[in-house]
Amino acid sequence: MKVQPVQYNAFRNGSKTYFNSSRFFPASVRDDVFALYAFVRVADNYVDSIPQQADELNKMQVDYRASLAGTPSNDIVVDSFAELCRRVEIRPEWVDAFFHSMRLDLTKFAYDTLEETLEYIYGSAEVIGLCMARILHLHQDADQAACMLGRAMQYINFIRDIDEDNRLGRRYLPLHDSGLNSLQAEEARSKPDVFVSFVRGELARYRGWMDEAEKGYAMIPFRARTAVKTAGDMYDWTALTIERNPFVVYERKVKPKRSRVVLRGMGNLLVGAGFRRSR
Repeated sequence: MKVQPVQYNAFRNGSKTYFNSSRFFPASVRDDVFALYAFVRVADNYVDSIPQQADELNKMQVDYRASLAGTPSNDIVVDSFAELCRRVEIRPEWVDAFFHSMRLDLTKFAYDTLEETLEYIYGSAEVIGLCMARILHLHQDADQAACMLGRAMQYINFIRDIDEDNRLGRRYLPLHDSGLNSLQAEEARSKPDVFVSFVRGELARYRGWMDEAEKGYAMIPFRARTAVKTAGDMYDWTALTIERNPFVVYERKVKPKRSRVVLRGMGNLLVGAGFRRSR
């Protein structure tokens, strides 16, 4: 099913780094990638809007299940995703886990243990990695690496978006034994060394997961690997930028410009999307 403007715009407006990286996917899978991420971004927008749109999220899940069973919803985002699920065998329990995490955003606003955070990440990001593995027709041996890539990228988003999440009344990063009572700017600035140590420790956790994810790059066909590795490189760039000055998260949203993404993608394309990433 050819991607429609509403899908294109939902993906482009919601995830600029991955959107620009995704332009390097081969045409044979690009529309499927856009169908997946349009669905994800629309759901995410429902829970991130002010006020939150719980009824719309619930309706989206009902429509998805009906469409998956053969009754179209006449919503191109939902119907395209349901068709994709049937065609590439995306498991219904993965989609259920995704909606579970989206609903957590309606009711849960602080995560106090890593286990709680990882439960959220499984549905919000790891299953998206599994969906991508099916779109790319990867062997199930790649599933663990796909999950770790989703986990690592989501964790960087949590670190990058500390200030934005503060405004939404959310905290995804557990503070146990950190020495911090919150991630509000005032608290961080009152304990600068503690905050810097905390953020760099969380970045080290990200790098451990990225190292696991990177092991799966060799399982991805060359052209698709270019897109995936480019996205991974940009998340590494984000991590390095924040590591140099953790307080930057209160000053601006750290995201690579389109030109940086495109240049890295072209470089990966030219060198054969080598497996080792620069840091």
